[in-house]
Amino acid sequence: MPIIKSKYHKRPWYFFNGHFETIIPSLFYKVEGIQYERERLELEDGDFLDLDWVKQGNKRLIVLSHGLEGSADRHYIKRPAQYFSQKGWDILAWNNRSCSGEMNRLPRFYHHGATEDIAAVIDRGLEDGYEEVVLVGYSMGAGMQQKYLGERNPDKRIKGAISFSVPCNVQNSADMLRKGAGRIYEKRFVSKLKEKILAKAEVVEMDVDGIRDVKNFRQLDERFTLKVHPEYSSADDFYARITSDQFLPNIKIPLLIVNAINDPMLGEPCYPIDLAESSDNIYLEMPEKGGHVGFTIPKSEWSYMEYAADRFIEEVIFSQTSKQPH
Repeated sequence: MPIIKSKYHKRPWYFFNGHFETIIPSLFYKVEGIQYERERLELEDGDFLDLDWVKQGNKRLIVLSHGLEGSADRHYIKRPAQYFSQKGWDILAWNNRSCSGEMNRLPRFYHHGATEDIAAVIDRGLEDGYEEVVLVGYSMGAGMQQKYLGERNPDKRIKGAISFSVPCNVQNSADMLRKGAGRIYEKRFVSKLKEKILAKAEVVEMDVDGIRDVKNFRQLDERFTLKVHPEYSSADDFYARITSDQFLPNIKIPLLIVNAINDPMLGEPCYPIDLAESSDNIYLEMPEKGGHVGFTIPKSEWSYMEYAADRFIEEVIFSQTSKQPH
């Protein structure tokens, strides 16, 4: 498909660059007025996931997947939950292991390639008889849903997916976080993950040797992730196998990727231009501005992400669905 010409152009005047566009919403934006119903989903491995629902008896469901160290309470999840619940959708916003406010039971946490978890969530949503399901993911959650769609044969009721600020290539994104101002984000993420690992070690028997000395993602993965995921032989093997770009050619339903050019966490390999130009299903939108999961619109309660998702659902996903034989 041709590259989509973006309609996002005007950011607030005080958002001077991609860093401001990323950091200010993350630190200060709040969303009021959305009430979740929580359900605990027990997993086959003995762990659990907490699901936050907005159920209104609709036949359509949107599944929202958050980013690294996010949750269903983050502004970028609650905002689309509110937006689409007002437009006739039920909402399933799920929390990755350890992200719901309660520590998970097993030594492992979550990662970009943990599609067994998003698969369990989607299967649970389908149990309620929804006729149409759309997946909407942000950053890590977007990569996870892309890998899920590309490595599996999803249920026919899943009609399409939308990904915002997605690190299509995990190794490249990790490299970006080790350069210049990107280190600010890496330091923050790694610090939060170290605290979480050490807190869990007080109640779950696990090897945390060297965790306090970890300075970056590679060290964290080498000293922790590989211990709880022995199926990966090295950090490089881990990054290579969990990254979603290798699965994109296998996706058979409409997928929109919206990655801002000034996203401080994404490098060139995270913009699959050649694939989008040759694919029947992959749509790529690259606004000049927006930052990472930012896309703020001046004096609006919504961001550009809600409008872009809504437009893609109506103009592409439903358009293709209506052409399918019944």
